[in-house]
This record gives sequence, structure tokens and C-alpha cells, in this order.
Amino acid sequence: MSKQRTIRNLTIGGAAAAALALAATTPANAETAVPEPDSFTSAFVVDAVPGAVIGPDGAPAPGEPDARGRFEFRINSDLEIICYDITLTGVTGEYQSPAKTATHIHEAAVGQPGPPRIAFPNPVDDGSGTRTSSGCLQGPFTTGVAPDGTDTGTGFTLAQIEANPAGFTGDTHTAAYTAGTVRGQLVAVDLPVEPSPEPSAPAPAPEPSAPGTGTGTGTGTGTGTGTGTGGTGEPGTGTDPDRLAETGLDAAAATGLTLGVLAIAAGTGLVIARRRAHRA
Repeated sequence: MSKQRTIRNLTIGGAAAAALALAATTPANAETAVPEPDSFTSAFVVDAVPGAVIGPDGAPAPGEPDARGRFEFRINSDLEIICYDITLTGVTGEYQSPAKTATHIHEAAVGQPGPPRIAFPNPVDDGSGTRTSSGCLQGPFTTGVAPDGTDTGTGFTLAQIEANPAGFTGDTHTAAYTAGTVRGQLVAVDLPVEPSPEPSAPAPAPEPSAPGTGTGTGTGTGTGTGTGTGGTGEPGTGTDPDRLAETGLDAAAATGLTLGVLAIAAGTGLVIARRRAHRA
């Protein structure tokens, strides 16, 4: 019985020690996976290549030949949220890193080594040989790397990336390329623009109206006398289009009216001629 109790006590003690060790290495305020926010304050891309990899000592340490990486980051520094879309091609083998994941943003200028500040979930093969990872994380951020007892993510803020994107790199590490498989500097890009509203369709042109038709007749009666000097001429029977437009009459009505006037004039002339003949 005593032996069993001793074993049990050792087991419980070992489990407690393991839990304490885990608690000591796991930050109390690790980053959290969150939904994508409604807006962002900045955006960055990384085109990562094997030739840009630098070893811990600052010497070139080329990564996996033909491997490529594309890191796309959208940041809301007010909310301390970073959203990521990471795509790796030509990367083979298992991931390996002293950090809690093998895919990072490091604070490091071109050609210089530097500590990781954010650790992202490692991209997963989608079945075609391409590895992808997407999501959003909200700080405070942790990496699991604490060379002096303090996690390298402690005190880091996304505003630091916005202030100096060229001072940060994106990379990923594998067992065969522990210094990095691919690496590249962050480059600021324009934020995505909301799509413009679809232009409204122009109103259809009105159908041309059929040419108008119309008929008109005009009659006129009247008598008149007059004396005058000067020459006489035959009254015109034509119509002036401009003057016709002013009267509002169509051609047929105008012609009828003209003929009526001519008839009156002819009748008047006949009466005068008869009176003169009678007097004579």
C-alpha cells in the first residue's frame, strides 16, 4: 500500500510539475484567432525567395531551391489585428523551428537576422502541393521564443510594422532548412478599394414618331371695292414655307385658302367690268 501511494504521489507530483512547466512557457495573454474586422489601417505583401534567407550569424543561408512564398497581410493597428493569407509553393518536408510555429514575421532588415515577433499557423498542403494558411490574429502576440526569459513578441505592436515595414521579414522554416526555406521583406501596398457601384443603364431612346398627316380645306367669301394707281399683277399661288410655318396651317389648308382668295378676286373683277360696260 505504501509503495502504491508513493508511486501515485510521484505521478501526481510529476503531472503537477509538467503543468507548472507548461504554464511557465505559455504566456498568459497569447494572441487570439478572431474574425476579420470591417476595416484596416494598412496592408503589406512579401514575395519570399530562398536566396534571401539569412542565417542566425548574419551569413547567407539559401533556402530550398525553387521554393516560393507569398505573404499578404492586412493590419488594423487600432484593434491590434493582423489578417494573413500565406501561400507556399515548392516547399517540402516537415516544419521545424524553436518557436511555437515555423512561419513568422521577424524584425530584421535586409541581409540581417532578427527575432520573430509574430508566429502564424503553418500553411497546410491543399492537395496540389501548394501550402496555404489564412486567418486573423489579435495581439498581444507571442512566439514561444524567449532567449533571455522574455518572449520575443512581448511589447511588440503592429504600429511598428506600419512605421517601418522594410525592417520586417516574412519567412518559414523546415527541418531541412532551419534558417529558412524562403524569406522576403514586407512592402506596403494600397488597401483594397471598395468596388464602384454598377453604372445604371442609360434610358432607352424614344421611338421615332411616325410622320404626321393631315388634310385641310379652306373657303372664303367676300366682296370689296377699291381704287388705286399703279400696275397690277397676277396674284401668286405659291406658298412661302417660312411664312406658312408662322400661320400654323398645313400646305393643303393654305392652298385652299389661296384658291378662295383668287375666286373672290376674280368675282370682284367681273362685277367691276360689268358696271363699266353698263355705264358706257
